[in-house]
Amino acid sequence: MGAYICGEETALIESIEGKQGKPRLKPPFPADIGLFGCPTTVTNVETVAVAPTICRRGGEWFAGFGRERNRGTKLFCISGQVNHPCTVEEEMSVPLKELIERHCGGVIGGWDNLLAIIPGGSSVPLMPKHVCDDVLMDFDALVAAQSGLGTAAVIVMNKQTDIVKCIARLSLFYKHESCGQCTPCREGCNWLNKMMWRFVDGKAQKKEIDMIWELSKQIEGHTICALGDAAAWPVQGLIRHFRPELEARMEQFHKQVLEEKSIKASA
Repeated sequence: MGAYICGEETALIESIEGKQGKPRLKPPFPADIGLFGCPTTVTNVETVAVAPTICRRGGEWFAGFGRERNRGTKLFCISGQVNHPCTVEEEMSVPLKELIERHCGGVIGGWDNLLAIIPGGSSVPLMPKHVCDDVLMDFDALVAAQSGLGTAAVIVMNKQTDIVKCIARLSLFYKHESCGQCTPCREGCNWLNKMMWRFVDGKAQKKEIDMIWELSKQIEGHTICALGDAAAWPVQGLIRHFRPELEARMEQFHKQVLEEKSIKASA
């Protein structure tokens, strides 16, 4: 094991059985046919860790945290441009700004220096500052904000961050971690990676922004597991909220090319 894809329950089972860590088609679900053909429950470590306390204090106590449909507590792993990165157990539905200010000492350079936050790990779309100001950290609120709670791994990026390069780095990660079983993911992740690194320098045409959006839509929802979605969503979030930044880089690059041609022609 050790592969990112083995976080998917059936890929984990395949790996334990000594096979390549590739997700299985479902059904059958592991609860029916799992490890070595036996009924299997694959449980998150966070669930196992909190279970004894729920048994001791009761379900009503645990359900007293958070909003309706978003009950309980959650481990938030906060990293990036914050003064004190940390992992903290907080109640569901805590405001994102409060979470960062209370437990991390705020964003480096102050809240007004915030550029964007990825609220649920690298696989969910980013949210720009104006969304982060008021959003709650639970499933329903983040879906309404066109993102997701995911693993609750909060990645904070301030205005000193190269946002395009950050998303390109995520595309490289998912290209590397794709198991290659599904064609949309295998081929699509490779193309997302190639295009995103060109976008970093602006070496592209504006029409390619729509092309990469369409490419991400051909990956999303067309794979056995969610890794295809995970690769597509960060790119979609970047385009949704930072398209002007992409266009500005392309304009700057083509301007430099024209200036260099002009200098060579005059020489």
